[in-house]
Amino acid sequence: MTKKDDLRAQHTGMILNLTSKRQEDSIGQALMATIAKIKEQFGLTLTHEQQWWLRDVIERLRSEFPDVDFADVLPRASMRPDGGILSVVDKRGIGHPILIAEVKNQGTNDLRALEGLVRQARGNAIERLGKNVIGFRAAMLREGIMPFVCFGYGCDFSEDSSILGRVITIAMFGPLNEINVVPEGTKGQFNRGSYFFREEPWTVEEMTNTFVEVARRSIHFYFAKYGSDAFESD
Repeated sequence: MTKKDDLRAQHTGMILNLTSKRQEDSIGQALMATIAKIKEQFGLTLTHEQQWWLRDVIERLRSEFPDVDFADVLPRASMRPDGGILSVVDKRGIGHPILIAEVKNQGTNDLRALEGLVRQARGNAIERLGKNVIGFRAAMLREGIMPFVCFGYGCDFSEDSSILGRVITIAMFGPLNEINVVPEGTKGQFNRGSYFFREEPWTVEEMTNTFVEVARRSIHFYFAKYGSDAFESD
């Protein structure tokens, strides 16, 4: 992050609802830089949430889809993406998500091999990712886009790893390492999201560039859907 971006992020950082430790991580740095760039380009009011309470998601779904039955959940159940949920705010005070960010680091078998230890089973982080993606897809049905991004790295995501097949399945069999925000298909059936996976860690710059592009596409989608004058400006 450049000094210029860092100064802007300090100004806008008050809306970044992450723990201090998470803000020091790569995803936190990338989010701060993303917020600065989006505010500079669009001048919109942004909000950031650490989590979505499942009860609130279900309440919204019930109002949007009154002919569909939904189950009740425990009051404290929530979805907590690593990077939280970044939204633009309309003039009614309603937030519209433009970026939902996750990071998954999976794989210690390379280190275990160096220590002469046996290999461990793969897949735990990806199973949790799959659960979260189902929840985010449902929550975003009312909006009609999927501004979800996951960056994954570690030896479990090497090119010869079968785990990548699980990620591709979560992506509704879409290609990895590409941005997908607006659903594809004749009726928008494929609301995939974006999945960036490889063995090496992702840099802050790489994550920032992707986050900014996902946020930009989401904002332009909302402008087309609701009109640009429907949103609050700072």
